[in-house]
Amino acid sequence: MDTIKDIITAFAPEYLERFGTRMPANHVKVINAIKTCRTRDTGLIVYSCKKCGKIHSVFRSCGNRHCPACQNHKTREWLDVQSKRQVPGHPFMVTFTLPEQLRGVVRSNQKISYGAMFKASSGSIKKLSPDEKYMGGDLPGFFGVLHTWGRQLQYHPHIHYIVPGGAFSKKDGLWHSSRQDYYFPEKALAKIYKAKFLHQMKKAGLLNQISYEARKMDWKVNCQAIGTGFESVKYLAPYVFKVAISNARIVKAEDRTVSFRYKKGKSRRWRTCQLTAMEFIRRFLQHVLPTGFMKVRYYGFLHPSSSVSLKKIKIAIKASTGTKVVEVQITISKYIPSCQDCGGQLESLYSVLPYMIPPRESG
Repeated sequence: MDTIKDIITAFAPEYLERFGTRMPANHVKVINAIKTCRTRDTGLIVYSCKKCGKIHSVFRSCGNRHCPACQNHKTREWLDVQSKRQVPGHPFMVTFTLPEQLRGVVRSNQKISYGAMFKASSGSIKKLSPDEKYMGGDLPGFFGVLHTWGRQLQYHPHIHYIVPGGAFSKKDGLWHSSRQDYYFPEKALAKIYKAKFLHQMKKAGLLNQISYEARKMDWKVNCQAIGTGFESVKYLAPYVFKVAISNARIVKAEDRTVSFRYKKGKSRRWRTCQLTAMEFIRRFLQHVLPTGFMKVRYYGFLHPSSSVSLKKIKIAIKASTGTKVVEVQITISKYIPSCQDCGGQLESLYSVLPYMIPPRESG
C-alpha cells in the first residue's frame, strides 16, 4: 500500500461511514474519482501499434485535478503554452500568505476567501506598479497559483505569483524596469494586501468572523528573484498542477498509520510524518478546491484580453533595455504510449465507456 489511491481505497469506506453526512459533495467526488482512476469504472482506450499492429487496451484516468496520478500531462501542456508567452528580463516570485489566525474562517468560507485573496494580492501589485518610486508603469503582467497546504499537509493557504521585473506604461508607451534584485518593499505590499483582503471580507459579510488580533497584526509577503526568462516558468511549473501530496512522498501505510516524507523550510534533510489513516484522509481532503474555482489566474499584459499585446510589450522591453527579444523555443517532452512487445508507437483508435465493458464473470 504505497500510493494515495491505495490509501483512499482501503480507508475511504470507513471515513465515509464516519463523516459522510457532514462532508461536502466535492470531497466525496474526489474520493470516488481517485478510487476508480484507471479501473473498469472509468472505461478503456483502445490502441493499435503502428509497428506490429497489436491491439492494446488501457484503462482511462479519472482526470480529476486533485488526483496525484493525473497531473503530469497537464504540466507539460501548460509549459508548452507558457514557453511562448514569456518576456525577457528578471522575474520575481511574490508570495502572499495569511496569518494563522484567519485559517479557520477561510477554510469555512473557501470560495469567497480564496477569491478575496486573489483580488487583494493582485490589486496590491497593480497599486504599487504605477508609483514612480518603484517602476512607474501602470500595466504589469503576472500570473498566480493558489496553494492551500504546508509540508505536513496542514492547512496553509497562499498564492505564488511570477512577476516580470518591470511594467509597461500606457502613458508613455515605454517599459519601466525594476532593479535586478528588488521588486517592491514587502512591508508596503503586505499593508495594502491586508487592507484589500479585509475590505473584500467585509463586503462578503465575514469581517466579524476575523479576530481583532488578526486585523491588527503585521501580515507577510515575500519577494524573491528567481532567475531569468523561461527558467522562471519551469521553476513554478511543478506548483501549478501539483496536488497536496505526491505518491513519491509516501513511505508506507500499515497498521492504520500513513508515513510520508517532508522537508522543513530551508532544509535539505528529509523527515517523516506519521498520521492515522483517518487523519491523513482528512488533511488530504481539506485541500480540495471548491467546484469550478480557478486556481491559476493571469493579470495585466499576460491576461488573454489585455489591451496591449505581448508583441508590443516585447518591443518596448527591447527599446528600453536593449535586450534582444527572442521567442523561446522549448521542446516539451510529451508522453507517447509504446507497445510492450516491439516498442512501437501506439495510435489511439477509440474509447470504450464504462457501461460498454462486459461485467466480470463470477467464480
